[in-house]
Amino acid sequence: MSFSHSGGGGGGTDDDENRVFVNFNHESTSLVVGTKNRFRLYNIKDPDNLELLYEDNSDYTVIAERLFSSSLLAIVSLSSPRKLRVCHYKKRTEITSFSYTNTILAVKLNRLRLVVCLEDSIFIYNITDLKFIHSIRQTQRNPNGIIALAPSNEQCYLAYPAKQDKGEVNIFDAHKLDNKLTITAHDNPLVSMTFDTQGIKLATASDRGTVIRVFDTSNGDCIYEFRRGYARCVSIYSLSFSPDSQFLCASSNTETVHIFKLNEAQPQDDNFAVMFKSYVKKFCQTAGYFDSVADMMNQWRSFATVKLPLVSPGSRTICAITYTNQRSNVLIATTDGYLYVYDLNLNEGGDCTLIRQHR
Repeated sequence: MSFSHSGGGGGGTDDDENRVFVNFNHESTSLVVGTKNRFRLYNIKDPDNLELLYEDNSDYTVIAERLFSSSLLAIVSLSSPRKLRVCHYKKRTEITSFSYTNTILAVKLNRLRLVVCLEDSIFIYNITDLKFIHSIRQTQRNPNGIIALAPSNEQCYLAYPAKQDKGEVNIFDAHKLDNKLTITAHDNPLVSMTFDTQGIKLATASDRGTVIRVFDTSNGDCIYEFRRGYARCVSIYSLSFSPDSQFLCASSNTETVHIFKLNEAQPQDDNFAVMFKSYVKKFCQTAGYFDSVADMMNQWRSFATVKLPLVSPGSRTICAITYTNQRSNVLIATTDGYLYVYDLNLNEGGDCTLIRQHR
């Protein structure tokens, strides 16, 4: 998941001008930062000390994807939103470019494929020679470019919305180039999706923002369901699995980042739950209300939380969990230009401690 900020019509505000594009690579070992006149790539393997790998004076970057820790970058600029440039940053050369009839909304890379998402179509390229191999035409309108590509070669899955007005997900095998399955993930439209490292889990969130679900990509079964809160209107900005797929973090338009734990079985109905449901049912006249209460009982709350410093209105965030130098950290990058590093206690959870702040 990556984020840039774009204002509406007109010249924009001072805040708009100060927004930046931010994106982690697959392993969250590097961070791309794009401003209105500069592009930077940082090594963040040691989150205490950022290392500048590359810097270039360029037009405002709205999309940038790095292929793992390689020298390959895929870049889209504000001045040419229909053109994708594939570059070798160490050699400072452009390898190739692709132009499209409409605005590029998302770009994803793994070791097999390069995927480009437009509003109503998806283009797939072979990563080794950058040759076009497949397109998915006349997809449901996807104005926000909500797609996910698994990092795995074995499960090289591409996820994209099956419907614009409902949270259905198509999973496409980008290696074999055929449809795998469709998952009914939410009642509301999707706003965020991500695969785990192996491509065997897919996390999703809808525009309602209160429930996050995790699905088994082999059969489409929902294997985890987490509740990040009870607020009615929450926008999920970012979802990210830990390297070992044992944790999932989620950032939103609130100052709280939630971390969920996946390595335990979801709770089943025990005696108390059965008694409680029976009690509630006596006083609930509509099945819909009773079902909503029963659902909430089977949803797990967050294992740990991050409380961000006050984030300015309109700022967005991306999050990641990393294991480096025998430490577990939660990283949050914001379109205000900050990188926050928090300590994550893998055993106890709870409130995470801010240990470093970069700007």
